[in-house]
Amino acid sequence: MSTINILKQPTSDAWVNQAINHLDTILLDHSHCERKAAGVALNLMFRYPSNTKLVRELTAIAREELEHFELVNQWLERRAIPLAPLWAPPYGAGLKAQIRPDEPNRLLDSLLISGLIEARSHERLGLLATHCPEPELAQFYHSLMASEARHFGIYWVLADTYCDRDIVKMRLEELSIVESQLLATLHPEPRIHS
Repeated sequence: MSTINILKQPTSDAWVNQAINHLDTILLDHSHCERKAAGVALNLMFRYPSNTKLVRELTAIAREELEHFELVNQWLERRAIPLAPLWAPPYGAGLKAQIRPDEPNRLLDSLLISGLIEARSHERLGLLATHCPEPELAQFYHSLMASEARHFGIYWVLADTYCDRDIVKMRLEELSIVESQLLATLHPEPRIHS
């Protein structure tokens, strides 16, 4: 399985075991993740409407995330899993807390954090594709991996477009460390990002 080398620590075997033993919960959480990812892209478009390249690229990401949301929801329906709320692990809030309020730092941090989440999603969907005991579901996870990696790339390119590359690299390094620290302890409830 390929990984995106910005991630400081690989996902633990404990997470893989937890996820495989709770596939229905992982699917439900995956639905929430796709919806949130579309929302993040839309929110950035609304916040920075004059950044033409950002709006164009994030329009495509939001559309694709909503398509994935629909595909995951079809899996939920097939398995008779109701679309219900789930408690969020500290991962997303912990990353969001790193966003600095002043511009252009806010834009930079928002883009890099979104990219890191996509990079981790790529890794974890790959692990699910490799270890899932249900071949059809494993293939579904595999089919989504490339888009997660592409989304990471788009967020990186956008950060590099609007901010100085040396600053982007330095900040990505800092945020990557925080991202790995947030996943250092396995959350007791199975989630895509726990």
